[in-house]
Amino acid sequence: MEEKKEKGEEAPNFPAFPYKPYAIQIDFMNALYHSLSKGGLSMLESPTGTGKTLSIICSALQWVVDRRQQQKTEDRIESDRNGAKEGQVDSDDEPDWMRNAVINKYKQGEEMKTKKKEKFGVGFRRVDKRRNHENCRDLFSRSVEEEPCTKKEGNNLQMSNDAVELSDEDFLVEDYESEEEGNLGGGKSKRKVAGVSLSSSSEEDEEDGSGDDEYEEDEKLQVYFCSRTHSQLSQFIKELKKTVFANEMKVVCLGSRRNFCINEDVLKLGNSTRINERCLELQRNKNKEVSKIKNVGAGGRIRRNKASCGCPMLRKHKLQKEFRSMMSQQGALDIEDLVHLGKSMRTCPYYGSRSMVAVADLVVLPYQSLLSKASRESLGLNLKNNIVIIDEAHNLADSLISMYDSRITMSQLEDVHSHIEKYFERFCNVLGPGNRRYIQTLMVLTRAFRQVFLKDDRSCGDSCRDTEKASGASGTSTSSVAINDFLFTLNVDNINLVKLLQYIKESNIMHKVSGYGDKVASFQKNVALNGGEDGSTLSSFRALTNLLLSLTNKDGDGRIIISRTSTTCSREEGRYIKYVMLTGDKIFSEIVDQAHSVVLAGGTLQPIEETRERLFPWLPPDQLQFFSCSHIVPPESILPVAVSRGPSGHTFDFSYSSRRSSIMIQELGQLLCNLVTVVPEGIVVFFSSFDYEGQVYDAWEASGILERIKKKKRLFREPRKNTYVESVLKEYKETIDTLSSGEQKENHSQSGAMLLAVVGGKISEGINLSDGMGRCIVMVGLPYASPSDIELMERVKYIEGLGDSDSTKTPNLSLGNELCSGEVHAGFNVLRSCRRRGKEYYENLCMKAVNQSIGRAIRHINDYAAILLVDTRYASDSSKRNFYHPTSKLPQWIKDRFIASTDYGEVHRMLHQFFKHNKKRWLQQ
Repeated sequence: MEEKKEKGEEAPNFPAFPYKPYAIQIDFMNALYHSLSKGGLSMLESPTGTGKTLSIICSALQWVVDRRQQQKTEDRIESDRNGAKEGQVDSDDEPDWMRNAVINKYKQGEEMKTKKKEKFGVGFRRVDKRRNHENCRDLFSRSVEEEPCTKKEGNNLQMSNDAVELSDEDFLVEDYESEEEGNLGGGKSKRKVAGVSLSSSSEEDEEDGSGDDEYEEDEKLQVYFCSRTHSQLSQFIKELKKTVFANEMKVVCLGSRRNFCINEDVLKLGNSTRINERCLELQRNKNKEVSKIKNVGAGGRIRRNKASCGCPMLRKHKLQKEFRSMMSQQGALDIEDLVHLGKSMRTCPYYGSRSMVAVADLVVLPYQSLLSKASRESLGLNLKNNIVIIDEAHNLADSLISMYDSRITMSQLEDVHSHIEKYFERFCNVLGPGNRRYIQTLMVLTRAFRQVFLKDDRSCGDSCRDTEKASGASGTSTSSVAINDFLFTLNVDNINLVKLLQYIKESNIMHKVSGYGDKVASFQKNVALNGGEDGSTLSSFRALTNLLLSLTNKDGDGRIIISRTSTTCSREEGRYIKYVMLTGDKIFSEIVDQAHSVVLAGGTLQPIEETRERLFPWLPPDQLQFFSCSHIVPPESILPVAVSRGPSGHTFDFSYSSRRSSIMIQELGQLLCNLVTVVPEGIVVFFSSFDYEGQVYDAWEASGILERIKKKKRLFREPRKNTYVESVLKEYKETIDTLSSGEQKENHSQSGAMLLAVVGGKISEGINLSDGMGRCIVMVGLPYASPSDIELMERVKYIEGLGDSDSTKTPNLSLGNELCSGEVHAGFNVLRSCRRRGKEYYENLCMKAVNQSIGRAIRHINDYAAILLVDTRYASDSSKRNFYHPTSKLPQWIKDRFIASTDYGEVHRMLHQFFKHNKKRWLQQ
């Protein structure tokens, strides 16, 4: 339903658009502008390659400019009206005390608005302090991204290489007193300093700068733009720089520590979790001297430690101020620009950019930073009455709920349990009753969780074993269970997890135990104890904490997955307990309720009903503002064809049961051998998985098909590691440019390149394959997710139950409430048991992936490409299929030009004519 202009409303102007906009771009900008004026939730769909990003920038920021101008006009009129009223009465008649009171109140308000807190050389905007009655998740809203400040004693949680040996007393947890069970904020951690009992929570406020003197935030209309990847954010900044807004608006780009960090010693750690922890650890070490000064002021003793100087990139407060000044002067900067600036100034770009959030007009950030409540609070993002634009929102529901999953491995559990036992053994006699009780509770839980991995242990539960027998898979190693059943089976349902989580947070027990463990390890001349799969004891503790936090959710909001596999094919530990979040509507409602307007944008958002049911079922369909437009390219610039048969006449069927047959693989190879003779420049072939691509590649290499392809096209493969993708794409593009220009010196018969890619890989998401890089896109089969994926089947079962009167429980399908993996047939049974929603969700996942992949081509109005959907199911009669016909879920601009062909000879003739016509038209431009 396209937004209609109200009677008498003037059409908005978009002078910042750098070119003459096309009609569909004007329509898109108008739709977005009116959606922002109305407020609420809207979905805007525009195919990739239609200038969607530029349209979003020019419309949203123009609305901000117009809104501010309107507000100024209204304020001036109101001021004039008040002035006229005051003029009617002699100002001398107003009492001095009243006049002075108004002036003083105004001055105080202005001072509060401009007051800034500086910490570690970085100014942060504070969020409201959480109250005792808030839910349990808020207790841990600052996890990995938390501000690097804890209690004074917590500064000793890790020892840097230059630290002097600490005594055991430094690791002794403070006395903990817990009040009545009903009071979430009832726990108090206290210590004695020079005979005076001090509450550590107040000291934390003092060090964190979050005491009573918090400044009042200036209410400023802000736009938050988020997308899935850092490369997409960089592309957004690139488009922004084409407009006047790049210099007129204050813009800040946020990202992860891994992308921003310029400390080489920290970057060497590689793992994102380790980088985050090392960054926070360096700053905690930096705080030691501050704590010692305060101890002196309180009459305490100074511990003669050699304090670490913290991160060298945050030592000089002056450099951080200069960094912010340079950011303001240089206008819009992407992550790469900010990193370069930070390196040149020798100061941290991560915290430098974060400190600009409070004054920014436009904040550009990744999904995680905005959608996760923990990250929002850590970064100080204020969504209230502001604009939120979420791009690439086609898989928003799955992306959102995955942020609230939690997982702990067997080795991490062993690591935590071992550390707690050693700690308890050492300090048992000096711990207070509160600490003893909670530490023993932690040991009970870790011991219980470890039991689920024992193969013949009855704690798995009768239901899991019955399921394994029912599926005929006695060796099945993965099972699913509800939260309450999981806790009841392990006999830990009587533990108050809310109080335990509060204790973990307030007592700083994680840091104490891990710090003591590191000390013990250093005495044993080991670098560290086991440390779990991430190599960090603190990571193991956080994994446990996150799992405990997940177990406080409602029983129907998620499921517990228990895997007992020793190792996986990727050499990761296969024994783990994982909480899978299934519902996202409550999480998303927090964003919608705060913001003035939330806009979901993307190239392929339909079907919108599934998104509505999963994210905002409370919103009536007639209140959802939806806009969709066609593509800008003319019909003759695109050739979408369903290829049912290969050159040898064999029918293409890449379904799960037949895709690995040698006949199918060789027929696909014959198809590509023919394509390289008729398609100029670049061909991109998408496979369903890296494993299948590898199997096909090996078969072609053995049969000689690869050699035939390489005679015409140079061959590239998408690497599994994302870090190598950019270099492969660069070489792929350079090869096409060189061979197309006739500058090749070695193989004169080659006319371009072929890239083997994977659906769901980096190349299929957000990579621009314009012009010669994507003259032909080949989609091999229908990339359905594996039915053996237990997490996917749990989501299917949950979605199938949406809209039912009792949707709080996962529907009882063919396998009951427990599902064990390893059997593809079990997953198919679940799908067959679905009536509509679950089956359609499974189908939508596949076709959204197809649409994203084929949308990499056709990036501007003069571009052209052929799209080959290689599988008979794309061309088959929908009445003969169990699921919905896949082509019905293709974008409208492709469906309008779609051709279903059963004869490859016809396909070859169409391709020849298509490229001959477009090459001639291209040369005439």
